Amino acid sequence: MAGFPHGTKRLSRRLAGALGFALSGVLAAALTLTSAGPARADRTGLRAADPSVLRVGGTYISVQSAGGGIVVRQASSTTALDSATPRQVWSDTRGRGEVWAPEIVRDGGRYHIYFTAGRGAAHRMYVISSASPDSGYSAETKLALPDDKWAIDGTLFTFNGQRWFVWSGWAGDTDVEQNLYIARMSGPTTPTGARHIISQPRESWERVVGNPFVNEGPEPVKDPNGQLHITYSANGSWSDRYCLADLRLRAGGDPTYVWDWYKSNGCLFGSDRATMMAGWDPTLHVDGPGHHSFVLLDGDIGTSPPAGPRFPLMFHAVPKGTPYTWENRYWYTGTFCWWGDTAYSRADVPGPNTDTGWSLRFFE
Repeated sequence: MAGFPHGTKRLSRRLAGALGFALSGVLAAALTLTSAGPARADRTGLRAADPSVLRVGGTYISVQSAGGGIVVRQASSTTALDSATPRQVWSDTRGRGEVWAPEIVRDGGRYHIYFTAGRGAAHRMYVISSASPDSGYSAETKLALPDDKWAIDGTLFTFNGQRWFVWSGWAGDTDVEQNLYIARMSGPTTPTGARHIISQPRESWERVVGNPFVNEGPEPVKDPNGQLHITYSANGSWSDRYCLADLRLRAGGDPTYVWDWYKSNGCLFGSDRATMMAGWDPTLHVDGPGHHSFVLLDGDIGTSPPAGPRFPLMFHAVPKGTPYTWENRYWYTGTFCWWGDTAYSRADVPGPNTDTGWSLRFFE
């Protein structure tokens, strides 16, 4: 998370060889990886955090908090976004406070930008809307999220015909830890029903950096089997242990039932080897990658990529060899691909202890 203490990698040749003759889903991914050139970190010229990018036709659209407001860029590629002219689409004329982590979504032909504004315990989610990506936005409206607690990093998506909103927030009125919550939406700006917790930072590998411990920056994506994933950032954004992890909804599962979600057994994209899931390597070129954006067509998880090829990704990180500070974070372009037959395990909770399905590989 930008501005608040709270929320690629290359498969080694040895690991690629070891897994190269695995089951078909893994084989497809392994062939993709071994045929690719050496991994490198594609750092953009944007010295910023919390990228949010979608593609509409052949145009890539990004949104960023800047200068006490929100700016939008449009370009023909993700790598050209840093040279695109930023257009300010919203300014904090009402003194809302710190403006964090805007997310741009396209729904029903309109653009919606969800962002956090506030100070201290007053941070809440807001939304602005327009028919155009870089002009004509409405005044901000506070999202009436259930329970009206501290909330950041929220985004909208549609799964199985139902709109959902997922965000990072507090259970109560004090900063004990940041959990991930989900709620139904009756429209792009209207939450309905209760909020439901789907993840807490309770695993040892996501409690390496705390005060508070965090799960934040949730991003939805759908795997080749049609199962929902919420990938998120863990450990403090002020630390080089910041990383990406995954929640996978079991086949046929209920998104509002916490025990239908299975968590990766470690970070899937990070720079600290000790926190990585077994079989996943730390980054070579950046420290503390996190708060990412899957670059999907129209920002729609229904356009999530198939198995096999790599697909565009953006994330923020600090170049290795540079002091890890918020001011040294840049937007990076990377890629990801699906990785099959991956077991996520747990114990002493309701439901089966293990769930096997698609996971993700991230690349610098």
